[in-house]
Amino acid sequence: MNSKTIHRWQHEHVFGQDQVRPGERRTLWVIAITATMMVVEITTGLAYGSMALLADGLHMGSHTAALGITTIAYVYTRRCATDSRFCFGSGKVNAFAGYTSAVLLALFALLMAWESVNRLFNPVEIAFNQAIVVAVIGLVVNGVSMIMLGGHHDHGHDHSHAESQHHSHHHEDHNLRAAYLHVLADALTSLLAIFALLAGKFLGLNWMDPAMGIVGATLVAKWSLGLIRSTSGILLDHQAPGAILEATRAAIEGIDGNHVTDLHIWSIGPGIYSATIAIVSDTPGTPEYYKGLIPKDLGIVHTTVEVHLYTS
Repeated sequence: MNSKTIHRWQHEHVFGQDQVRPGERRTLWVIAITATMMVVEITTGLAYGSMALLADGLHMGSHTAALGITTIAYVYTRRCATDSRFCFGSGKVNAFAGYTSAVLLALFALLMAWESVNRLFNPVEIAFNQAIVVAVIGLVVNGVSMIMLGGHHDHGHDHSHAESQHHSHHHEDHNLRAAYLHVLADALTSLLAIFALLAGKFLGLNWMDPAMGIVGATLVAKWSLGLIRSTSGILLDHQAPGAILEATRAAIEGIDGNHVTDLHIWSIGPGIYSATIAIVSDTPGTPEYYKGLIPKDLGIVHTTVEVHLYTS
């Protein structure tokens, strides 16, 4: 066998990871704006004794950190897209970056909650006017960020593979979608801070400020734990969603005589999966035949098929 003639059975493992995502530039602008506001809110919260404002600043910092790490991950993913050290491409870099960010944010949430509880029992004087102004500015910044990120989608990308037909599908950029939802949570936290400061100024309810600080810390913790769960599943090679597993099995077993005896589908990047399938059949076909049965819109870009002849 001549090694020069087997190239048609060889393939790369890039799967579109070398392409620039459409939302990266907008994300960079949002990072610059929110990072600036984060520093202002945290500094003001510490200077004027507002735990709610400090919580809002840290919460704003949570999605700033997430967007920043994600952007770095996008760049690194592109640069390493053709690196042979990555068995299935560099798509999991995004999940690793998200997991790291989530762990750090969970620690910030614990620190914020501890400080807020301390302020409940050891209150300090709050400069309400200055704190309210900064909180309102923070809310405006969140609104601008929502406009910049809202409705933004990854307008599709192609996944080429020598062993199958050209695969193309459109899907939402889940990283940007998560960032957008997180900005919504930031806007809510800003409203809580403003509410607490107004209640303290006009009603004398100074305890509302640290109470809203606890609420803000809870929001950060909830988001962080949710991100830890979702990214850890990717890093630990959890099975793909049940709908993808069932659709793959049904497509193959829909042909008489075919039975899927082993099926593993796992994420190798945002919206893309790798699959290993073992099939027993009365009249077995070629691996390429079974790969062709898998629906193209499932995002399965790398497939290994093992075929066995059924014998009684």
